[in-house]
Amino acid sequence: MENPENLSPEELTAKKEEMLQFYKESMPYLEAQLKYEKMLSEIDEMRLKRTQIQMAYAQMMAPPQEDSMREPEDEMPKVSKKRKLKTEA
Repeated sequence: MENPENLSPEELTAKKEEMLQFYKESMPYLEAQLKYEKMLSEIDEMRLKRTQIQMAYAQMMAPPQEDSMREPEDEMPKVSKKRKLKTEA
């Protein structure tokens, strides 16, 4: 690519017009891509919501777990008495 510092004012103006024309011609493609990406995003959001609803429903319909029905003292780990080693005096 040519260095913009080496271009004459007329060449610089022509280069700017060429770039502007390129961007204008690209707009329909970019708009189509934007619409496509938005639709994909909306589909992903709907999938996530549906999955969350299914998970909440499954949790509501599941019977309570046996672990949650135990008494609190049952959850405490049992400590066994261990022999202590002799220490030298």
